[in-house]
Amino acid sequence: MQFKDKSVVVTGASTGIGRAAAIAFAKAGASVTIGDVDVRAKDTATAIQADGGQAQFVSCDVTDAAQTTGLVEAALKTFGRLDAAFNNAGILPAPVPFHEVETEALNQIIEVDLKGVFHCMQAQIRHFLTSGGGAIVNTASVAGVIADPYMSAYVAAKHAVVGLSRAAAVEYAQQGIRVNAIAPGLINTPMTSQWLADPEFTAAMYAHNVIGRAGQPEEIAGTVLHLCSDAASFTNGSVVVVDGGQTAH
Repeated sequence: MQFKDKSVVVTGASTGIGRAAAIAFAKAGASVTIGDVDVRAKDTATAIQADGGQAQFVSCDVTDAAQTTGLVEAALKTFGRLDAAFNNAGILPAPVPFHEVETEALNQIIEVDLKGVFHCMQAQIRHFLTSGGGAIVNTASVAGVIADPYMSAYVAAKHAVVGLSRAAAVEYAQQGIRVNAIAPGLINTPMTSQWLADPEFTAAMYAHNVIGRAGQPEEIAGTVLHLCSDAASFTNGSVVVVDGGQTAH
């Protein structure tokens, strides 16, 4: 119960990594405020409550700065504090050759995957500056440390998330605010199910993954909880790759 009496915010928790992390936080004793545009995230909060944990769902579009501020305020109003945040909300585009990426598609990726993290971080940091500090973890991707073909907009956004995380970590370390990013590899989630159903894709992917399989959301959640915990008190400005050995191959 390393998060007993603590409060955390998790965005993008309707399915996949966000849902697994929210449930893991609650099992570790945290009160969880879930922000998402996907109403299925309400089911995550309900599941936590049914298991005896404390959680609330707040409809939140991370592309709207006012709504991300409202998410922090909701956590404070209901649970009286905020100690950590996991900024996980994001979208995954269909693979497209660089020269065919439409401006509208690029803008959508930037709005959600980059600006969404930016808005969340700003709201959280403003609070942490008054509360004495806290921990932030942002979801980047292995696409934030390497590049894959046909994913140029996504690669650009996730590299930028890594940059934002490091910039904030350097700027606010003396105020007791730690900021880190995670870089998951291929994880078995509803967002990636179409890819995992393609035998050609999985064969090519697993050839570069020494474990030879996709990860499970729960295998990422453990890293998120560690980075938000006191056990990671000296970890700041890091990008933790959790990819089954893909980038080590």
